[in-house]
Amino acid sequence: MSLDSPEEVRRFQGDSGQLELVNLDAGAVGRATFNPGWKWSEHVKPIAGTDSCQAAHSCYFLSGRMKVVMDDGEEIEYGPGDFAIMPPGHDAWIVGEEPCVVVDWQGFADYAKPA
Repeated sequence: MSLDSPEEVRRFQGDSGQLELVNLDAGAVGRATFNPGWKWSEHVKPIAGTDSCQAAHSCYFLSGRMKVVMDDGEEIEYGPGDFAIMPPGHDAWIVGEEPCVVVDWQGFADYAKPA
């Protein structure tokens, strides 16, 4: 299996990025590329149909920067080399002009999958 030859590709609205997914015995692993200007509440919320992202994420940031704001107001920014454990209930957006590439081995199985 390789993320360079994914089993499934899900595109975000507005040409704002995509998710490449492979299914391993232990579960789905995905690599998402979020283009500059991407924001969950604008580009994935219409696909997910929820008020905030309800996926739990265990992920690693390869490039770019992402700001995450939890439903309770807690804020954190991630960048290259960072690991993140995010519970459900958040919005997120890209900071800066570089695409953000993230590998997630927990929360992408149903991410940006039409209901």
